[in-house]
Amino acid sequence: MTDTTKKYDLISQAKLAKISAKSLANLSTNEKNSILLKISENLNNYTNEILLENQKDISIAKSNGMEFHTIERMTLDSDRIKDMINGINNIVSLENPIGKTIEEKTLPNGLSLKRVRVPLGVIGVIYESRPNVTIDIASLCIKSGNSTILRGGKECINTNIFLHKIIQDSIEILGFDKNYVQLIQSTDRSLVKEMLSLENFIDYMIPRGSGDLVKFVSENAKMPAVTGGVGVCHTYVDEFANIQTGIDVVINAKTQRYTVCNAMDTLLIHEKIAKKFLFKLVPLLEKHSVEIRADEKSFELIQSMDFKNNLIKASKDDFGKEFLDLILSIKIVKNLDDSISHIDNYGSQHSEAIISENIDNLEKFLNVVDASAVFANTSTRFNDGFEFGLGAEVAVSTSKLHARGPMGLESITSYKWKVVGNGQIRI
Repeated sequence: MTDTTKKYDLISQAKLAKISAKSLANLSTNEKNSILLKISENLNNYTNEILLENQKDISIAKSNGMEFHTIERMTLDSDRIKDMINGINNIVSLENPIGKTIEEKTLPNGLSLKRVRVPLGVIGVIYESRPNVTIDIASLCIKSGNSTILRGGKECINTNIFLHKIIQDSIEILGFDKNYVQLIQSTDRSLVKEMLSLENFIDYMIPRGSGDLVKFVSENAKMPAVTGGVGVCHTYVDEFANIQTGIDVVINAKTQRYTVCNAMDTLLIHEKIAKKFLFKLVPLLEKHSVEIRADEKSFELIQSMDFKNNLIKASKDDFGKEFLDLILSIKIVKNLDDSISHIDNYGSQHSEAIISENIDNLEKFLNVVDASAVFANTSTRFNDGFEFGLGAEVAVSTSKLHARGPMGLESITSYKWKVVGNGQIRI
């Protein structure tokens, strides 16, 4: 392994990816599934070794004073490896999208047209912290017939190298081209910009990580790139909310796993229900060690409840912020329209939820709020490829072009027209 671009030959990797994409695109469903099952088997066989490599990365991260939310994301345990295995097995069970006829018709001149699903080609992925992404994306790309070049964060380099070895060994032992999945095994940050310039080899770029990473890829990629991943997520508790439903959803959305992009950041509460709702919610937030950053009205209410955790008057910056921590901003709003206006101003078009028993209000929220996924009476934590039955996800896109929301198999495909005639010419 090397850390210098002079010695690291990214161009050669990209060429191998382009070549291997041709053969991967033509593998049968059974062949692709056999690769995935072998990867799944080897993840199970080498669980202890994976955890040892991951512990190396965790130790380095802690000694470097890395933030808790980053360490939490990069940490693997046996349960998370089982989740990775289950994700692969779910992908195996999904229908192969490649070659699927989307539409077909016969024109008046006798030409037969079919629009069929095909792979994108070579997918580049730049991601931070979470080593499970290595397995999720590799598996989705294999099943969808795309070769891939992965560039994980330096904080997980040891874990990613070992996972990549498992993937390539699993492919190669079955007699296929190990270059279907490649990993940039260098932590040199300049390679990211070089990768973004390889539009002749990489067809689609996916960033997964911080807002800074997504912005950098958006500004520098010479190939099409996904926009999204940053989640500033709201839950609005309407005046017609079922109180217990609201409590359950809010606690789950904030505390179940708070270091991820679909965790709730801001709670909006209708003024008519605010006192009653907060009276039941605040003790539970205290129990879960949640810090509250409250607007003027909610601050006064919560202060009177003897909240023992951090209670701070919210600044403007506390709205529109992805905390990735046990921190919740709260605002009391006048009505549904006020909540939608707040989301329009501060949301990131990722995940937004409403709690209400009023059908009209539910429908208005679901139809008007602009986000990749909108939720009624349930948690934003469900905005996830696995939870949506997609097997896994390569990203959560907030873009409105090509794909939006959790990106599963079909989201990393394109299509082409097949036109069959019997000698027709255009006049």
